Amino acid sequence: MTQAERHIVETYSGLFESLSSVSKLELLERLAKSIRKGRTSKEKDFFSSFGAFSSDKSAEEINREIRESRKFSPKDLKF
Repeated sequence: MTQAERHIVETYSGLFESLSSVSKLELLERLAKSIRKGRTSKEKDFFSSFGAFSSDKSAEEINREIRESRKFSPKDLKF
């Protein structure tokens, strides 16, 4: 544990002293849940983001549509 992490833990533990027993148990449950969720959830979220956009069109068609939909208005710059 780094010094910064140790300081954070000490600061939070001071805040927890004023909580009721029920609140502390709720906090423990949530912390345990976040530990169980852990890294696999982050990896799952990352890999599930791939393929989020689905289309029957080819990449070239989508690219062409995007380029054709661009509209530029010429502006005369005066110096």
